[in-house]
Amino acid sequence: MLHRHAACLSAAVVLSALVTACHAPRAKSARSPATPASTAVVAPQLAVAPGWSATLALDLGSTGIWTTKVLDVFERYGGNEVVALDDTGKCHVLVQYAGRWTDHLAAHDTTWFGGLTHGDVDARKPGRELYVGAASGRVWQISPQPEGVLDANVIAELEGAEVHTVVALEGELLAFTSPGALWRLRAPSEGTRFEARKVAATGGRVRDAVKLAGGELALVSREGTLEVRRLDALEQPGEVALRVEGGLGRVAASASGVLYAASDDGVVWRCERVNAQWRTERIFVGPQGLRGIVSGRFSAPAPSEELALFGYSGDVVLLSRLENGAWSAETIFTDRDKGHWLGVGELDQRNATDELVGSGYGGRVFVLAREPGYGLDAAARTGR
Repeated sequence: MLHRHAACLSAAVVLSALVTACHAPRAKSARSPATPASTAVVAPQLAVAPGWSATLALDLGSTGIWTTKVLDVFERYGGNEVVALDDTGKCHVLVQYAGRWTDHLAAHDTTWFGGLTHGDVDARKPGRELYVGAASGRVWQISPQPEGVLDANVIAELEGAEVHTVVALEGELLAFTSPGALWRLRAPSEGTRFEARKVAATGGRVRDAVKLAGGELALVSREGTLEVRRLDALEQPGEVALRVEGGLGRVAASASGVLYAASDDGVVWRCERVNAQWRTERIFVGPQGLRGIVSGRFSAPAPSEELALFGYSGDVVLLSRLENGAWSAETIFTDRDKGHWLGVGELDQRNATDELVGSGYGGRVFVLAREPGYGLDAAARTGR
């Protein structure tokens, strides 16, 4: 993983931004309860394109935040939370309430966290659990408790190999490590340590994965391959949907099964399976170092396909397919440093669209949302 060692890419910016906003960790304990922040933080407003709002959910200063996702961690609370993994090996579960964000800390490794997933893997525990992977090769399980706190413990150590990507399946956890390998982890009948088996090699370091309908898993790797493996044959090489010269960093899937891959050299590839063959096309060419791509609904009326991008330029870009088949791009926000992850989900029901969360070298988690009332033509509003 290139987290702390990657040199800044000085690429020419193809799309001009609408706005420019401009301790060593302690040794881990076997079990680490979450520690909520003493006071909730009022989310500061950030500069953003017209029609959008940008708020700050977490600011760690110079500490990089490598992975950020929208997940329903506390089922006892309405709405979703934002989960963020940082360079010092801390997992932050961010809970919002009436415009304020509270940071619940859970787990503390001695190395950075990168892999993050959420699912009902451990049948012994009620509901779903969080799983995070570290550069140390350790995999952590984080479980919400009825009291509103988080319980964390190490469930596996994968031969000291960096854990970059984890995927939760029903009753099983997949972990992708560097050097490129796939591990399968299952909960034991007793105890906290999972059974962990290294079952297959991958062509390169898997940087991202997304589950698809029909029992498939799409993977992108540093070697430049987008591969689709069947969940019932994970130990076998999958179908190659795309192979490029540069590395692939992130992957997203639409509801219809179209795949989108973001490359290190700033290209977004659209991959669609047609008559058992993969049809690929370049749909975006921009600054090098793309590190975030998500599919969702960000505009009303919604175009046939819409994506959001983030990367080393610091720009968050909306990419939309027009009625004539061409693609348009619009920069809606610029973070203060290079971007590393972009997530999507429902965080604000005052509009009819999805929200975006992002993080990276800037050391903060930002939330981008359409303004209240957007897409809700029949809803009354006060203008505040």
